[in-house]
Amino acid sequence: MTQQKSMTPRAWAEMALLALNWGGSFVANRAALDGLGVMSVVAIRVLGGGLLLWLWVWLRGLPVPRDARLWGAFLVMGAINNAIPFSLITWGQLTIPSGLAAILNAATAILGVLVAAAAFRDETLTARKATGVAVGFAGVVTVIGPAALTHFDPTSLAQIALIGAALSYALAAAWARATLGGVRAEVAAAGMLTGSSLIMVPLALWHDGWPALAQPWRVWAGLAHLALMSTAIAYLLYYRLIRGAGAGNASLTTLLVAPVAIVLGAMVFGETLPLRAYLGFAVLAAGLLILDGRLLARLHIPPRTKPREPLPKRP
Repeated sequence: MTQQKSMTPRAWAEMALLALNWGGSFVANRAALDGLGVMSVVAIRVLGGGLLLWLWVWLRGLPVPRDARLWGAFLVMGAINNAIPFSLITWGQLTIPSGLAAILNAATAILGVLVAAAAFRDETLTARKATGVAVGFAGVVTVIGPAALTHFDPTSLAQIALIGAALSYALAAAWARATLGGVRAEVAAAGMLTGSSLIMVPLALWHDGWPALAQPWRVWAGLAHLALMSTAIAYLLYYRLIRGAGAGNASLTTLLVAPVAIVLGAMVFGETLPLRAYLGFAVLAAGLLILDGRLLARLHIPPRTKPREPLPKRP
């Protein structure tokens, strides 16, 4: 029987840090878009993050892969985990309210579990995992507000773009586990961002031209956060999480990203946090506890069995 992937306490800590970094990307995108176009924001993010990671690889003295097939895997990973979803999400944030965008982005958790269950024998879709995902997603909806769902319009290209980004992330998690399992996390992340830079930098120069250097400090702060925290550091955590907990569990990080984005938005831009957000956090926590399973195991009380009657004594 194949051993199933599970979440350890260390994996939960890495997931929390990853959610904090990626939750901040919503705020950083909003700040960066005040001065730059969508393509430029994404290109600077992946190029800056890639350079930082290659610097880390050089400082650590890690070997650089020379296998052409592995670099092909990096290019695919850069496309489906960076270039495509980053562009779709950043473009979608121009027209989609942050609440609805966060809900659609959280669909990555559901799609990720389904893709992983179809791709890997050790990530089967158990009843507990399906229940945990459903409860966690309900928590995200509660945080944002169920009314936001009424604004979903299937004809809106921006909303369809967010669904496409969620599917791209889900496929990327499975692709990473299938093709990059034997590569160090730092090298895999740097190679992936190199692949996405080869795609996004030419597109940005063609579409937006050279970015103007005279930008407000908030634009540069947003770009710095995107490149360092939401990309370089975040992907080191991301690859570690995939290896330790599995692709499906790694995709569950998006259930935490939306609440983090709301809190940071309230702190940075003064957005109000409704009372329903606290209820949503409680529901979301319940979903994560169901996924973890250890609390349920501790609460399980085995049924009492009728004591055996003593054997009659021999005369």
